[in-house]
Amino acid sequence: MRAGGTRHAPASAPAPRHQRTAPLHPGAWWLWALSLGTAATRTTNPLLLALLVAVSAYVVIARRPHAPWSRSYGAFVKLGLTVLLIRLLFTTILGSPIPGTHTLVTLPEVPLPDWAQGIRLGGRVTAEGLAFALYDAMKLAALLICVGAANALANPSRLLKSLPGALYEMGVAVVVALTFAPNLIGDVQRLRAARRLRGRPDRGVRGLLQVGLPVLEGALERSVALAAAMDARGYGRTAQVPAPVRRTTAALTLGGLLGVCAGTYGLLTAAGGTYGVPVLLAGVAAALAGLWLGGRRSVRTRYRPDRWDARAWLVTASGAAVAALLFLAADRDPAALHPGVVPLVAPTLPLWPAAAVLVGLLPAFVTPAPHPVPAKEPS
Repeated sequence: MRAGGTRHAPASAPAPRHQRTAPLHPGAWWLWALSLGTAATRTTNPLLLALLVAVSAYVVIARRPHAPWSRSYGAFVKLGLTVLLIRLLFTTILGSPIPGTHTLVTLPEVPLPDWAQGIRLGGRVTAEGLAFALYDAMKLAALLICVGAANALANPSRLLKSLPGALYEMGVAVVVALTFAPNLIGDVQRLRAARRLRGRPDRGVRGLLQVGLPVLEGALERSVALAAAMDARGYGRTAQVPAPVRRTTAALTLGGLLGVCAGTYGLLTAAGGTYGVPVLLAGVAAALAGLWLGGRRSVRTRYRPDRWDARAWLVTASGAAVAALLFLAADRDPAALHPGVVPLVAPTLPLWPAAAVLVGLLPAFVTPAPHPVPAKEPS
């Protein structure tokens, strides 16, 4: 108590601030997801493919941030299911080259002219043909879902900041394209909720037409704001580069891409196994050198660039380990990773390839959890 008789309340201690952990480098998420997708291309075992999808889904659920662009994972899952249904429908209508003895249904067959030999409409639908189509379609669906995981986990704006200078303008176009659809979906949901609160219809053709105009106006306003921001930041400005440097950049980039194509072709053919790897490595090195020289024309600075820390190495290594171990499993035990359909047998889950797939769960434990959405204070 002071002399004047006024009692002052003791100063309350400031609330402790939680230190925010730096988010993971977006390139690590893409390398992890592409490695899982590469592993999916090495097997047609439906149990392993389902396990790969489950691993990606668990990591997405555990580490997906609260942002509009992170909602794209569900769309990729629906796209994968659509691929499955379309492949099974085509196999049912157009038939399958796989011979089978277990006939499920016999459709009316449409006679075709002689020039359409090898194609049929209708006929027998066998369990072996459907199983083969299902296994093959699941491989593509798993690859699409893994790409969807990368879209849901990696911030496209931060990924753009990490691109080489030579790919900056192309990366801006990709980022704008990736963020346009999520923002458009968010506008539609917001406007439909507002119309429901006002007691107006939000379904049917009438509701769609009345929601469509405000959505297009919002998209146009965002486009104008984006153009103004890009112009204010000097987008498209290039530096003066000597002519020999430009020619060297073009030669390295073009030669590197040709080397990558030739090396990949050599790896895919039996005769090119000796020169495939050296040509591929030389092409990648030349292309990277071309990108590095081409980045000298891009005049830009990076504010707080993302660091490639130990967590990024762990995430990338976990995905690469899954891909490498499934490559090894496909070479050691191809029957387990590619179950046969003639004769039709139930697929089994190989133990150590399944354990290798579970290594892909590591990012769910070594990366920081997404920041929770702050609760709104009651007014």
